[in-house]
Amino acid sequence: MVFDLPEEHEALRATVREFAEREVAPVAEELDRTEAFPYEIVRKLGELGWMGIPFPEAYGGAGADTLAYALVVEGLARVDSSVAITLCAHTSLGTQPIYLFGSEEQKAAWLPLLTSGERLAAFGLTEPEAGSDAGNARTRATLADGEWVVDGAKQFITNAGTDISAVVSITAVTGEADGRREISNLLVPNGTPGFEVGEPYRKMGWHASDTRPLAFTGCRVPEANLLGTRGAGLRQFLAVLDIGRIGIAAMGVGLAQGALDQSLRYARERRAFGRPIGRFQAIQAKLADMATEVEAARLLTYKAASLKDAGRPFSLAAAQAKLKSGLVALRAVDDAVQIHGGYGYVEEYPVCRFYRDAKILTIGEGTDEIQRLVIARELGVA
Repeated sequence: MVFDLPEEHEALRATVREFAEREVAPVAEELDRTEAFPYEIVRKLGELGWMGIPFPEAYGGAGADTLAYALVVEGLARVDSSVAITLCAHTSLGTQPIYLFGSEEQKAAWLPLLTSGERLAAFGLTEPEAGSDAGNARTRATLADGEWVVDGAKQFITNAGTDISAVVSITAVTGEADGRREISNLLVPNGTPGFEVGEPYRKMGWHASDTRPLAFTGCRVPEANLLGTRGAGLRQFLAVLDIGRIGIAAMGVGLAQGALDQSLRYARERRAFGRPIGRFQAIQAKLADMATEVEAARLLTYKAASLKDAGRPFSLAAAQAKLKSGLVALRAVDDAVQIHGGYGYVEEYPVCRFYRDAKILTIGEGTDEIQRLVIARELGVA
């Protein structure tokens, strides 16, 4: 068993770290404070090929693997979670459904725009009455005269309302089959009449990420905008969520690593009672626990990515990695703020922003409670 990264992955990790320190870190606090979307950073991420890193070169992607994708997400989240989730949601959730389930015509129309980062894609699953209970969707699409007529609402949707947002993949009830609701996936381009993007939410964290509600009122899209097989929507989106959990796990690892990095730096510089606070056992214990837990979460995340790349079942590992990394991130930022003392509570220090950004990692892409149910199911006890 080899724990060292392959040479090309190690080089990628170093490149992402240098990019994050040079391009993201200097503007992260201002983007967070002003709640400004990071258009310029997204453009640069696209130029580097990272907005389409796990997709084949034939569709404009970088042709890299899932482990490389996780490394990019981790490296960005180490500095700023808003930038990381913008890439993560676009790649794992927005673009992945088109790549996995789209027709060749749909792939040709959308993937080059999306993998280049020129335009963004979104993923519309959550509704006011359909969060963890994803099958309880109320959005409906009725086929009439060769068009799907969509009515309903989605909420907490990332990347749907920016100036470069292009398309959202949504679940909708398209009929009844054997007494059960038939759920399908549809592509709805931005600007379609009847598709309204709401005002951005005022959030605890991820301030520079675009998150909004969506409304569909008599919204008409061509019949050909059906994504994959009619009635396969729930199964398709659950498969996408498995992949997305690897990205969110990588975000948790990156954020926790960033909290550790900031804490180590502060512990070496801050002096109390005549010496650096890092000399005190209470601080050393926190740092030791943080480092150990971050490494455990990292190994779980890399395992899930490697299993997927090997074509092996990865649902269990992805759920475990997502659950573990979110909890580790919460503990790491809590300890980081405590180590910083009063300074950890002011926005001048990154750990204050990290603290606000961490909580959503235990909610998005399936709550911790849902992850435990998934894990139990994979263990054969649910």
